[in-house]
Amino acid sequence: MPTWLKKQMRRAYYEKNRYQIKLLNQCWFFYQKKHCS
Repeated sequence: MPTWLKKQMRRAYYEKNRYQIKLLNQCWFFYQKKHCS
């Protein structure tokens, strides 16, 4: 997982920002998909 994404995730969890957590999860999912296939 890229550093910038980890930082964003940590902040989102800290602020309990459900919307951002969901958004970042999707972002990470697409990122993995693109780089693994």
